[in-house]
Amino acid sequence: MTLPKLTMVLGGAASGKSAFAEALVLQAGISPLYVATAQAFDDEMSVKIRRHQARRGDDWDTVEEPFELATFLGTLDETRIVLIDCATLWLTNIILDHRDIAAETTALISALRVCAAPVVIVSNEVGYGIVPENALARNFRNAQGTLNQSIAAEADRVIAVMAGLPIALKGQL
Repeated sequence: MTLPKLTMVLGGAASGKSAFAEALVLQAGISPLYVATAQAFDDEMSVKIRRHQARRGDDWDTVEEPFELATFLGTLDETRIVLIDCATLWLTNIILDHRDIAAETTALISALRVCAAPVVIVSNEVGYGIVPENALARNFRNAQGTLNQSIAAEADRVIAVMAGLPIALKGQL
């Protein structure tokens, strides 16, 4: 199966988006590379990371890259297919590290545009909830919305996953 150059898989927390994206990547029949952006700041996240690792099994090579996605994407060739899981945690890392969100987002979008390998990128839709009560959370929500729009505009295909069910928003399932 041939995948588009860039596929975005979008959904809410625990929607099934990561499992869907993993299955999509494996269907391509190309050597899969999982790019993990999560950092284990607490026990709950450590458990979640281990659960994701166990689900993937030994079929995947994994690279942990919480910050320098743009640089890393530039090192890849067409012999791999890449799953980035996820843009939301990458953005969280950028914000917590007090980096320039706009510059980092621009660099990521540029890298996605020229990456030789097909890429599937997972991201959370965070705009359906209430307006957050604090400035940091509102800043994050707005930055995530902007990042998602930028990735979706560049993507050949965008798939939303709700309750484990995929819905094509752009391109074909």
